[in-house]
Amino acid sequence: MPRQQRIRIIAAFTTLCVVWSSTWVAIKIGLADLPPISFAGLRFLIAFLLLIAVSIGRVPLLPKSREDWTLLGFTGVLMFCVNYGLLFWGELHVSSGLAAVLQAAIVIFGLGFAHFMLPGEPLRWQQVAGAALSVVGVALICGKLLGHGGMLAFWGGLGIVVGGAGAAFSNVLLKRRALQLAPAMIAAWQMIFGTVPLLSLGLILEGNPLNFRWTGMAIFCLLYLAVIGSALTFLLLYWLLPRMPVNNLQTISLITPPGAVAFGWLLGGETFSLWSLLGGALVLAGVWMIFRKGAPARAPADAELAVPQPMPRT
Repeated sequence: MPRQQRIRIIAAFTTLCVVWSSTWVAIKIGLADLPPISFAGLRFLIAFLLLIAVSIGRVPLLPKSREDWTLLGFTGVLMFCVNYGLLFWGELHVSSGLAAVLQAAIVIFGLGFAHFMLPGEPLRWQQVAGAALSVVGVALICGKLLGHGGMLAFWGGLGIVVGGAGAAFSNVLLKRRALQLAPAMIAAWQMIFGTVPLLSLGLILEGNPLNFRWTGMAIFCLLYLAVIGSALTFLLLYWLLPRMPVNNLQTISLITPPGAVAFGWLLGGETFSLWSLLGGALVLAGVWMIFRKGAPARAPADAELAVPQPMPRT
């Protein structure tokens, strides 16, 4: 591989790691001014418009059949409405670092759904052991959230895990039926199908977005998440997929949670108990076992969506 191409690949991979590590704290900071459901919906509305704008004239924009539209609609609701709606709401009550660790459970659910829905991807004992270790870590984190953060923290953490299950199911459905559509367009149409119910629910529960507290920081967090954390990262991811082994890309799942913890500590003033850190370490150790010993080069679950996404992201 030419040196210049190798530098571009390293730069793109590093950018993905840094940005996806930082989006968690950007969500947390933005939630100080913006309500969670509308915040998530506005993020993906902007990202959808950007992805459409950069794709016009380059790739076909529309799915080819009614079945494709149905699949994109269903998986879009699971991925962007259920998953991100619960994630943004959960971060009201859970630190950004712990939210990133809990979202890593998407890999565990992806293994289980793939075992039953994709004949070529049965579970192996190493994957089962890794999943079990991660489940112990998630249980430890949620238990400590219940003990120290109260019921809202517990339900917030559990909501993030449930949202991850929805995202995993969405990705397995996409992998079971490959769509003849550019990956950026798959992500874009999923986004808008998930955004419509998010914005509708937000309008009912949170009111008119024009009346929100639009501080400079709130606007910055929204634009950072939409432009950098969604549109740019999706384009970088899909540029990397044909140029980098999927197993190497999957290591982002191990890099971003510790990165999110670091950003939460540096920028959000977050602190973590020893037990929470231990639970996070168990989750990541289980994910490492799954990637290290699991089936070769497959895309377990996510985001944001299909190639399907080779790793969880936010």
